[in-house]
Amino acid sequence: MTAVISEKPVRPVGRVRTIAGSEPTSLERARRRATASIDRVFGPDAPMARALLIADQHDIPPEIRDRYATAGIIHMLSISGLHVAIIASAVTVVLQVARLPHAVASISSLAIIALYVALIGAPAPALRSGVMLAAVTASRISQRPVSPWAALALGAFVPLFSPRVVTDLGYQLSVVGIAGLIASGALSRRVLASRLEGVKLTITRDLLTSAIATVVTAPLIAWYFGRISLVAPFSNLAAGPVIAILQPTLFLALLLAPVPSIGAFVADAAHPLLRVFDGIAAIAAGLPYASVSVIPSLVSVVAAAVAVGALIWGCVSRYPLRPIVVAGGAFALIVWSPVVGLPYGGGMEMHVLDVGQGDAVLIRTDRGRWILFDAGRVWESGDAGRSVIIPYVMRRGGEVNAFVLSHAHADHVGGASTVMRAFRPQWFWDAAFVQGSAVYDMSLRTARESGVVWRRVHAGDRMQVDGVSVHFLAPDSAWTASLSDPNDASTVALVQFGSSRFLLVGDAEYEEERWLLQNAAPDLRADVLKVGHHGSSTSSSDAFLSAVGPSLALISVGAGNVYGHPSRDVLAALARAGAEVARTDRDGTIVVRTDGRRITFETRGDRWDISPE
Repeated sequence: MTAVISEKPVRPVGRVRTIAGSEPTSLERARRRATASIDRVFGPDAPMARALLIADQHDIPPEIRDRYATAGIIHMLSISGLHVAIIASAVTVVLQVARLPHAVASISSLAIIALYVALIGAPAPALRSGVMLAAVTASRISQRPVSPWAALALGAFVPLFSPRVVTDLGYQLSVVGIAGLIASGALSRRVLASRLEGVKLTITRDLLTSAIATVVTAPLIAWYFGRISLVAPFSNLAAGPVIAILQPTLFLALLLAPVPSIGAFVADAAHPLLRVFDGIAAIAAGLPYASVSVIPSLVSVVAAAVAVGALIWGCVSRYPLRPIVVAGGAFALIVWSPVVGLPYGGGMEMHVLDVGQGDAVLIRTDRGRWILFDAGRVWESGDAGRSVIIPYVMRRGGEVNAFVLSHAHADHVGGASTVMRAFRPQWFWDAAFVQGSAVYDMSLRTARESGVVWRRVHAGDRMQVDGVSVHFLAPDSAWTASLSDPNDASTVALVQFGSSRFLLVGDAEYEEERWLLQNAAPDLRADVLKVGHHGSSTSSSDAFLSAVGPSLALISVGAGNVYGHPSRDVLAALARAGAEVARTDRDGTIVVRTDGRRITFETRGDRWDISPE
């Protein structure tokens, strides 16, 4: 690959301001008070204490989360059912030491936990644990035994009054983890209790529990973090006693925070425990082969979920042969699925992926390598890189040679970190506009940590990957210095294979189109245009479309989006320009193929030929 680079310093990326919304609810106000108390009494350790007490990980750096994921104890980093159960047990012990009757102690403990769950804003894992605790407490007081599976079903159902909870990783880990604990308990009673005793039984049982909990949560960790921890059973065994002491200490400090001197005194006792807890994660993550990186496809994750279900079934069943067969079949599918690729016929391909309201365009070279333009959007529990781009590339095979970012808006850079961590492309081309975002900052950090070479795009730069050439027409750094909108500083690239030309313009609007007409008009002609800004009325002027003269216009846009994209005016302008239009909200992923002369495109299995006469 060759490139003409013009090196210039990049100004720091600014932070995005959060705009206040509606009036906070009583739960939100309680959570804010708790946050202020934690910040006051814990000082420098407040970010970690907030994560463990109120499920607030906003100030935990991504590298710290990755460390805990590598160590296999990411589930301990935020408030979950485990933490609530530890606090409940500690409160019950204290009340029983105060010589309260068992029933009174249990009910009082339940009331305290209910207040605590409400105080921290009722996150789904804590709510699930609180409901299970209430079911078990009611069962014991009424002396009516209840199946742990029934309690889990009840606890898992209650948070679903807010359907979006299903997509929350904490909720998913909480439910699956408890299922693993129930299964390991059943297996331990059936297999270990009659063979071991004393310390040997305790250690073996704890190790078995940790191993099963690790296995059943592995598909979720693999999907969200792209890795599987091999040291998780041992790190969980080491961290378990520490969190069992640390969590009640943090809770007590929060309760006593209204009395600053006493709250700070208890918080001081938690600082060494926090150091030990973080030290376990650091040591475990630093071990050779502590984790393995994986790039799971949807097929492999579903197969892994089936295998996990079969494992749980086998643990509780007296006749485990059938579950073993099911798990074996699912595991075989996991091993087989990554090597099954779709046929590739050569030439160059352009894949406009359906990532909703965002952009992600893959260029496949004549030798089967990929160039990725933008990486789609990001949301609370995932991003387009993990859910769409990685499985798409894995299904077809081939390395990702370069990633090109048009601009730093979250619907274009959202999946960048995930993709770069998974594929480690050689190059990261970036317009480097001054205004960015947290997700953009993370993409830069990931590129550095993954050894991806960062290059700033300047008008006139070129890149060659196999038989595909990429000529960057914009942005011009001197011109964009006066801009306030990243859209008009979008990377604009002319991709050429043989005589076939494809123009990708990011979210370029009228201002950048005018600059292109003044400074790069001869290079704008293209057979295929990736329409700017999702078909917004701020782009695709008649003069610009006349200069491009596309036969095919592709619009990447989310179905039913709130912006009203694509604009009727733009669709009319494309019709006047004589362009065939395909859009991801109606046609799904669009694939354009060329042998260097003839151009065809496919949508949902239908194929059209748009080759020049």
